[in-house]
Amino acid sequence: MKIPLPALFSRTILLTGPACLLLLGGCETDSPRSHRGYASHTSVQVHGSVAIMDDYDYYPAYETYYSRNRREYVYRDGGTWVRRPQPQGVSIELFFAAPSVRLDFRDSPERHHATVVRSYPKSWQQSDSNRHDQNNRKDDRKQEKKKKSKKDQDRDDDKHDNRKDHR
Repeated sequence: MKIPLPALFSRTILLTGPACLLLLGGCETDSPRSHRGYASHTSVQVHGSVAIMDDYDYYPAYETYYSRNRREYVYRDGGTWVRRPQPQGVSIELFFAAPSVRLDFRDSPERHHATVVRSYPKSWQQSDSNRHDQNNRKDDRKQEKKKKSKKDQDRDDDKHDNRKDHR
């Protein structure tokens, strides 16, 4: 059976037309309907993470590590290694006054503790050059505290000003 050309053409359009509409219907975008000029609005989303390099000072008298970048203390609590914002059983001032040594590894202190304890027993004392380095670190920490206390003061002043405005 031979189908005349106009009938074949109309059947083809009837069959492929809806299929094309279905395919193109899925191409809807979130762009605004009215376009002015040739400006194109492109949205780019970047997802990533920042890797923090571990760095530790070791305080032999307390068998505690301090991470300068993370500002956390790492030590054993019983048989478990913990990471805390404060050292255990000692004030921060007394802790930082104790002898310390800057360590060179960049991973968890748990992996190196056996070697570190042998190299720096609880009775370890600093040499004169290490004392100079420690004094520089103490000065850095004092400056950090001053900056922090200034920020706290500014925040408290803002709160006080807001209370006056609401009266």
